[in-house]
Amino acid sequence: MTRILVLYYSSYGHIHAMAQAVAEGARSEGAEVALKRVPELVPEEVAKQSGYRTDFDTPIAEVEELADYDGIVFGTPVRFGNMAAQMKQFLDRAGGLWFQDRLVGKVGSVFTSSSTQHGGQEATILSFHLPLLHFGMVVAGLPYSFKGQTETGRITGGSPYGASTLAGPDGAPAEGDLAGARFQGAHVAKIARGLKAVAFGNC
Repeated sequence: MTRILVLYYSSYGHIHAMAQAVAEGARSEGAEVALKRVPELVPEEVAKQSGYRTDFDTPIAEVEELADYDGIVFGTPVRFGNMAAQMKQFLDRAGGLWFQDRLVGKVGSVFTSSSTQHGGQEATILSFHLPLLHFGMVVAGLPYSFKGQTETGRITGGSPYGASTLAGPDGAPAEGDLAGARFQGAHVAKIARGLKAVAFGNC
């Protein structure tokens, strides 16, 4: 069975909700899906003062387990046009996996959220692709076969680079943005399944 990891960092709940949708999409393609998050770096008292959500029941991932999956979909909020420090610190600890080529040929994909309409969503996803390419991963985005990409009647997230959402005050992504996340999860699962079949000579 194809194994997919949805690995995210979320401060206020938007990326958490998108991650759940990505996992749902991957499961719709028959994949075994693990939903995990990276550790928080902000001190607990500061996190509470800033209104961070601390009630996520998602387990914390270990760097070494990344190699156990056929595909990994990463979720991070935008931080000044780049990934959150929590996610960057996690990836920076993966030097051993890089040195041993343990992520080469696995599918990597990214989704994000920002608090403003033009807050750096595309820049964040594109810059996130750089470490994935260093790891030797096969990068997947959100293709235009997801027809929500052509929506012009509302403010919407999503680009060819990956699903995204505009972070509103209620912590709930728009349904169209969740649909993009589901599509991306299914898309990654399909690609990972195909690559795994080729690797084992089954196609």
